[in-house]
Amino acid sequence: SARRTHASATARRGADTSHASRRSSRLAAGALYQAQGALAGRRPRRRSACAHAVMATALKEMMSKQISVITCDGRNIVGTLRGYDQVTNVILDECHERVYSLDAGVEQVVLGLYIIRGDNIAVIGEVDPELDAKVDLEAIRAEGLKPVSHS
Repeated sequence: SARRTHASATARRGADTSHASRRSSRLAAGALYQAQGALAGRRPRRRSACAHAVMATALKEMMSKQISVITCDGRNIVGTLRGYDQVTNVILDECHERVYSLDAGVEQVVLGLYIIRGDNIAVIGEVDPELDAKVDLEAIRAEGLKPVSHS
């Protein structure tokens, strides 16, 4: 009976080892696939942990300040940064969207409290409230931004 227990434990360890080697092979193949995609000019599937750490540090310095977020679909949302998480989802308070037009001035659509998913953010920047107050948005004529394309 003790011999059977030892034999079955050895067999289980052997199965675990083969499972671990299959898993590491899949991980290596996935890393190779991502590297080949990057060389071919395709967008990587996820941001690296380092990129998230850099972004988290930058966002920490912007807490409770007015920021401008340009989304991947070309929207410009301005508001006060109230929170963020490890995947760069952001919470903006007292925010509005600036809609640009060639025919009229910049329209500001009030949004209030707003959450933007991190994978929809193209650019985040701090806004100087004094300079922003001096800008005559009615006089600005501009075409809206086009969506971000990764092709």
